[in-house]
Amino acid sequence: MKVKDGIVGLIVGDALGVPVEFSSRYALMEHPVTRMEGYGTYNMPPGTWSDDSAMTIATMHSIVQKHGIDYDDMMDKFLEWAKYAKYLQVDKTFDIGATTSSAIFRYDNGTPALESGRSGDRDNGNGSLMRILPLAYIKDIDYETIENVSGLTHAHPRSKIACVLYIEMAKSMLENENLPMEDHIFSACDKIKKHYKDSPELIHFEKIFNNDLDDISGKGYVISTFEVVVHCLLTTDNYADAVLKAVNIGGDTDTNAAICGGLAGIYYGYDSIPIDWLIEIDELEKVLSLCEKFEVICDES
Repeated sequence: MKVKDGIVGLIVGDALGVPVEFSSRYALMEHPVTRMEGYGTYNMPPGTWSDDSAMTIATMHSIVQKHGIDYDDMMDKFLEWAKYAKYLQVDKTFDIGATTSSAIFRYDNGTPALESGRSGDRDNGNGSLMRILPLAYIKDIDYETIENVSGLTHAHPRSKIACVLYIEMAKSMLENENLPMEDHIFSACDKIKKHYKDSPELIHFEKIFNNDLDDISGKGYVISTFEVVVHCLLTTDNYADAVLKAVNIGGDTDTNAAICGGLAGIYYGYDSIPIDWLIEIDELEKVLSLCEKFEVICDES
């Protein structure tokens, strides 16, 4: 199952993008990211992960502790991250999205977990897509559960469908190792089109379905992020090039590279991640230990 392939792939992508978040594509064309850098946007040391990894780790921690999906416990752990910087390497939470923040503090004020997520059309950032990858490792995970985990913060159908599509791509890579990248991506797209055939939301995914990705944006809208991820995966042939391309498109660099890195890590494997990037990740051993525990839980499910 190799949980560490995808999870560490996500974390490394996140850390690569943190120092240049909000940088424009034009600025990054002049000074592209080619290695693990530090400081920059948030003045963090090299190898520092952000909300993407923290919420992914929180999700895994909840599943390990509860031996399955517990929505309240997940929200409790998201709250610990938001309030107290748990699951981060630093002592202060940074880079928390507005939709995510609103949902977590609605929960903190008494709203039930499955009613806390925001569901307006403008609540379609990439904040649930960035943390959903652990669910790909759970045997027989169903679409409703994936949608519910997304909906803890991002409850609009568009965000939920994006999360299901991402998990389908990851599962295809986990279950069919020898297929080309494009087969994993477009077989997942076909499943989504069939399952959600009556949903008006599918129109937003057309550029992904049709591989019409010449004009993409790095902004934090969930569809824009997914378009960046698919474009980077289809136009590179190794982990490093995929995540660096995601970073250097600019915009929401950490999340785009994290989401891309999760799939690239699964597809190319842990050993494909440059060692000089891995050694920059403080507390990597804790992540690897959690991955081992998580894998045991998934094998038991």
